[in-house]
Amino acid sequence: MFPVTGTPLLILAVVFGAVFGFLLHRGRVADYNTIVRQFLFEDFTVLKIMMTAIVVGGIGIFALVQLGYAQFHIKPADLLAISLGAAIFGVGMVLYGYCPGTALAAIGAGSIHALVGAAGMLAGGILYALSFDWIKTYILPVGAMGKVQLPQLFGVTAPAVLATLAILAIVIFVLIERYARRSGHAS
Repeated sequence: MFPVTGTPLLILAVVFGAVFGFLLHRGRVADYNTIVRQFLFEDFTVLKIMMTAIVVGGIGIFALVQLGYAQFHIKPADLLAISLGAAIFGVGMVLYGYCPGTALAAIGAGSIHALVGAAGMLAGGILYALSFDWIKTYILPVGAMGKVQLPQLFGVTAPAVLATLAILAIVIFVLIERYARRSGHAS
């Protein structure tokens, strides 16, 4: 396993968290206006950073697992729950102008409105916890696929999934650049 444990691992987590927050600021995705412009199809910075993070993170996690430094902890694929959660997350992000990560980065930079929205995220988390028994009974079983990964689902290898995601990201980047040039919007 990974040779760093205990307090040094916690310190390392704080350092990486600070670097991550700094990079969110440098990438302008901790800026409310950048996120709003994404949903108005005027600035695709958020989409490009997320696609890059998915591909790079996927490759990094795959490498760590293959080297024995990490292991997968697969969550069950409960399709109705995932769909409802994604819809709630999306509506929340449109209304709030931040996702949880960019909200914390904005709070770290002193944004009061991000701090107020974080209270809403906490209230939502509490509401979810209080209603979990009902959700477990009526939502989680609908479309429950168990602990499945994309390679198993599609009958391909993990590198094939990662390569497909990388190609998809490149295609999306090219389409974004073409759209931005034609419409005069930032990419």
